[in-house]
Amino acid sequence: MQSVLIDTDVAIDYLRGIAYARDLIVPLWAEDKACLSILSVYELYAGMRDNEQQRTEAFIDACIREDVSVDIAREAGALYRHSRKKGSTLTPIDCLIAATASARGYKIATRNRAHYPDKKLLLDF
Repeated sequence: MQSVLIDTDVAIDYLRGIAYARDLIVPLWAEDKACLSILSVYELYAGMRDNEQQRTEAFIDACIREDVSVDIAREAGALYRHSRKKGSTLTPIDCLIAATASARGYKIATRNRAHYPDKKLLLDF
């Protein structure tokens, strides 16, 4: 099985007990294939409710965390410029997550499919 970069929306769904997210993520953990961008770590902490810290930290610790390298930042910047020229503006975080997946050979698990124009990167679930 290929490693999967879990987007923040899917991580939140898991943390809130939604079944599809559990069914997706638990097998990834079993194979050490669940990855999380450091940017999703930021987003999880930014949106965390007061009573969710322990569960959120356990989730983050169970995933392989991916940092942003210069090469990933370079690729994300190019993706942002390219999308802007085509008339759509992606968020910088989504560009960095897409570039991380591309650089590492990961699929992205997200419900926000429109945020990622390169559909080859997306995991079907």
